[in-house]
Amino acid sequence: MNTIRIFSREDIAKYIDKRAGETKYGEVVKIIKELNDLKTSPATFVLLGIPEDIGVRANKGIPGTSNAWQNCLKSLLNVQANAFTHPEEVILLGEIDCAKQMKAAEKLNKKDANYFLELGKLVTRIDQNVTAIVEVIVKSGKIPILIGGGHNNSYGNIKGTSRALQQSLNVINFDVHSDFRPLEHRHSGNGFSYAFEEGYLNKYYIFGLQKNYTSQAIFNQLIEKEDHIQFSLFENIIVRKIKPFTNALNDAETFISTQKFGLEVDLDAIQNTPSSALTPSGFSVNQARRFVTFFGRNNNVAYLHLCEGSPVSDTDGQLGKLIAFLITDFTGKHS
Repeated sequence: MNTIRIFSREDIAKYIDKRAGETKYGEVVKIIKELNDLKTSPATFVLLGIPEDIGVRANKGIPGTSNAWQNCLKSLLNVQANAFTHPEEVILLGEIDCAKQMKAAEKLNKKDANYFLELGKLVTRIDQNVTAIVEVIVKSGKIPILIGGGHNNSYGNIKGTSRALQQSLNVINFDVHSDFRPLEHRHSGNGFSYAFEEGYLNKYYIFGLQKNYTSQAIFNQLIEKEDHIQFSLFENIIVRKIKPFTNALNDAETFISTQKFGLEVDLDAIQNTPSSALTPSGFSVNQARRFVTFFGRNNNVAYLHLCEGSPVSDTDGQLGKLIAFLITDFTGKHS
């Protein structure tokens, strides 16, 4: 599969700051030589980067999510390897090669009437690559951990997992946006609506939807599909405190965990986190960690997707540290 760049020990060595008396995550994390090795590895999780921001641009957002993966590696590979971080449970596979599509996006004329349509075509190509590799990972019996990239990649995650399991998938999305926009050109705001339309997405729960970012048309659409789509408002959980955080977690779990489900986390739902749509009002980092830990312990979780992080304004690596925390919270489900 030439759409993926598989990492070697030499590839990741440059990120690791070794120190006497300590063992770093990157020194223990598993590496494979080819995709067929996934089936024989005893590891549970497969870490994969998707370095692109074309879906964000196609949704009229601010580019930069293509850099989150590198930001993640710099922090994650220097986390301490110990009995609680479980690096031996993780295969660091590598990254999807998005270079060709990224270069093509840069060459497009932003003033052209078809600019966003052309970006959407590039997103569709990335969709195909994400779908293919996620399907391979899930078929091998592993749980993918995908680091974006934009939320457009939710479509490939859902489709690839659904194909591997040969059933439609449930999904919970930690997000202030529904990303259930109309079925126009592909972009970061319609991954779930496309997956639902094509039958890959069964039940969908939006955890923390914000009233200020959701049109009445979207609310109407979500309510019309209430048998398959439910949501909890951020304001009801955090501002008005009508529904305690724990109750919201339990309600979401009841709705989606009766079968295999995907775990989606949009980092722009976390207050003041460097992202494609930074928000002054959002969940705390610790609430996001609690969310990932809660659903990561469920036996039906099929994958984790951390997306929309944009380190362009991140001067001290805080975004990478946040992503590393969420990864180790998720993989620590057995501790």
